[in-house]
Amino acid sequence: MRVLNLFIKRMIDLLGSLIGIIIISPILIIISLSIKLTSKGPVFFKQERLGKNGRVFKILKFRTMVVNAEKIGSGLFVKTESDNRITKIGKLLRATSLDELPQLWNVVTGDMSLVGPRPPVPHHPYKYEDYSHFQRKRFEMNPGMTGLTQVTVRNSVSWDERIPIDVKYIETFNIWLDIKILFRTLQKLFKRESIYTHNNAKGTEKSSNIN
Repeated sequence: MRVLNLFIKRMIDLLGSLIGIIIISPILIIISLSIKLTSKGPVFFKQERLGKNGRVFKILKFRTMVVNAEKIGSGLFVKTESDNRITKIGKLLRATSLDELPQLWNVVTGDMSLVGPRPPVPHHPYKYEDYSHFQRKRFEMNPGMTGLTQVTVRNSVSWDERIPIDVKYIETFNIWLDIKILFRTLQKLFKRESIYTHNNAKGTEKSSNIN
């Protein structure tokens, strides 16, 4: 049954991401032009992340910060929306999570899924080999654009507290769970929540990954 669920998941990922890219292409073009016309640098931001079984891949996002932001100020950490490295367009993109839309291409290529644990950077908060056997379970499936953690606690808890939730998703995965998470994600898009947290122990999604 799990094999069948995984096959259906991949079909939903492939068709959903391709159809999504086509439908929202006007939005993608508008965002791309806005970034290009308001700040110097590329439209997209690429960053290495840990994927399934610890394989490194490059995640794709819209650029929301100045070029080489990781070498300025707080480095990898972004603690508040007033961080002066964030561009004017970037503030809107980060607040609405529109900066994540290019990851639909990561889903098409098979590096990511629509639903799954969020992928951390290779060196923070841990290197892959430093995760415990239990913690590595979160890497048994492709990382997702959204996930069980994102629709429950998001950034309100530390990375170590989020891992058990990711593992729970892996262990209880089925297509209906994915569908529920996708619907809850859509609901949250219309309810603005802070993506920042003052608790940066072991890192958080937005504090450990500048874009």
